[in-house]
Amino acid sequence: MTSNAIADFNAMPADAARAALLACCSAPSWADALTAARPFATVDDLLAAADAALVDIDIDAALSGHPRIGDRPTSAASAREQAGVEGDEVRAALAAGNRAYEAKFDHIYLVCAAGRSGEELLAVLEARLGNDPATERDVMRTELGKINRLRLLRLVGE
Repeated sequence: MTSNAIADFNAMPADAARAALLACCSAPSWADALTAARPFATVDDLLAAADAALVDIDIDAALSGHPRIGDRPTSAASAREQAGVEGDEVRAALAAGNRAYEAKFDHIYLVCAAGRSGEELLAVLEARLGNDPATERDVMRTELGKINRLRLLRLVGE
């Protein structure tokens, strides 16, 4: 996008804006809410609206767009975000941790992985296994919001 990226985003046809938003977060109602809320005066307004639009019913849909931490990412965004996950030992430990996490919480382990090593992500996973389901749902939603913000900033060229 150009230097006035928020204006460019606001001017996109609705279907193109929705598709761009779904590439950031695969929750259809979240993308619909943000598409309908345009125009945004500032990037900060977009980010605030993105946080507000992320409701519990979206979280399961949003999770479907994320690979397991340690799996080979299928999207460029996930590959960038998981760039610090290296080594067969770390991947094997993450795979085992993912299985334990999914058995306990019935959904994938989601964490904002950008800038973090595989070892750090594994330590966070192991710590979060001690959470109760309600606490973990709150933590996961916060992490999803962080991921969405990073991807939205990339979308609008910030």
